[in-house]
Amino acid sequence: ATALLLEELESNNPNNYFVRCIIDDDKTKIGRAMFKINIVGDTTNVLEISVKYEIQLIILVIPSIDKEKKRRILDICSKTKCKLKILPEFCSLIPYDKINSLSEKIRDVQLEDLLGRKQITLDCKLTRHYLTDKVVLVTGGGGSIGSELSRQIACCFPSKLIILDEYENNAYDIQQNLLYKYGDRLNLEIEIASVRDGKKLEKVFLSNEIDIIFHAAAHKHVPLMEHNPEEAVKNNIIGTYNIVSMADKFKVEKFILISTDKAVNPTSIMGATKRICEMIVQLYSKHSNTNFSAARFGNVLGSNGSVIPLFKQQIKEGGPVTITHEEITRYFMTIPEAVQLVLRAASLSKGGEIFVLDMGEPVKIKDLAYNLIRLSGLIPEEDIKVEYIGLRPGEKLYEELLITNNASQSETGISKIFIEKPIEFDEKQFLEILEKMMVAAKNKEKEKIISLIEKAVPSYKIMSKGQENFYNVPQSYKQGIIK
Repeated sequence: ATALLLEELESNNPNNYFVRCIIDDDKTKIGRAMFKINIVGDTTNVLEISVKYEIQLIILVIPSIDKEKKRRILDICSKTKCKLKILPEFCSLIPYDKINSLSEKIRDVQLEDLLGRKQITLDCKLTRHYLTDKVVLVTGGGGSIGSELSRQIACCFPSKLIILDEYENNAYDIQQNLLYKYGDRLNLEIEIASVRDGKKLEKVFLSNEIDIIFHAAAHKHVPLMEHNPEEAVKNNIIGTYNIVSMADKFKVEKFILISTDKAVNPTSIMGATKRICEMIVQLYSKHSNTNFSAARFGNVLGSNGSVIPLFKQQIKEGGPVTITHEEITRYFMTIPEAVQLVLRAASLSKGGEIFVLDMGEPVKIKDLAYNLIRLSGLIPEEDIKVEYIGLRPGEKLYEELLITNNASQSETGISKIFIEKPIEFDEKQFLEILEKMMVAAKNKEKEKIISLIEKAVPSYKIMSKGQENFYNVPQSYKQGIIK
């Protein structure tokens, strides 16, 4: 690949690259040359070589490299002051005589490259069979998860794909994306509506014989929901209750709730409301002909509200990069991976399951921030300062994926998908609490809402006052985020 790139750059070099040297871990090649460019060392010498040769850009040109080796090399390179670029993996699948321009395919190194976890790939044929020729509804279909669900479902050619979202701009974006790709080969319908609006939902269900629902609509921002618990109840709990009851009433075949690791032993209003959503799904699964289940996973890279876009913006503005706590960790997965697992889990559903997606090892947010700074060709703490601002309201240091240790992989037969055994609860009491909570939300009775959530979710623990304050947040951060 390097030989081909150097050959191309001799005749076509639109970026004006001036190649100073080559590094290779094959020690028999060190001291030799390729296209008059010297091979000067291996990857252990990157730091010294980058200084000696005044390198500004490092390009990783090993398209067939595995994730762990790639991470090791990029981790070394990220400690230099150089910008990093990479030749994508897909180039290794293209015969060399078919590659028109290798230099145009070189891309920036992305955070996913530095996670070092093998990309999850599943046999899409196993997913496709239950979606093809079905009427599929995706709520919150314009959001980061919902739009990717829509894209992957469209690949399976449902008889109709209905995207429901209350935010018209998001819905418009995914509509145009799918129309551009599929044209009239995809029967697509966009509904601008809120899941809180029961009458509008009923109209949608009356107009369509819906077979499968993916319920991704929800409020997800932890600190904002701490301040607006009635909105979390209205959108997450009432919205889920509305869509679940419609699925039952209109005899939908499958219903899949998109849940979150924050529903496990929640310390936030958002997490607790999502746990209640899981309970609603489990309750209906016992009494309905509809196949109800939930899929629970952690953070996804690049999603709306993800910390990554915030870090990138802060780096662009010269810092500081703000981290809530030096030890805070989160599970991360790419959006396409998470959606792929959700679709596969849904194909396995028999009713009542909470599918838990294996997110790999948790990642330190501090490491993410440092890597993003280095990817920008800057040095953490020198070029870009890092500030620790304290945990935000409802925020945990460490997220969990399981409520109990009762999770089985054997039932799915897939190493990345677990099933957590449901926890029994008093259904009559739960429904009574739900009814009171809905009234309290409409009346904006914050204290009553919290009290009712505590009754519905025994594992819910309110954060201590010391963790809820914002006094140690820089004024610039308050103005930019809180306002």
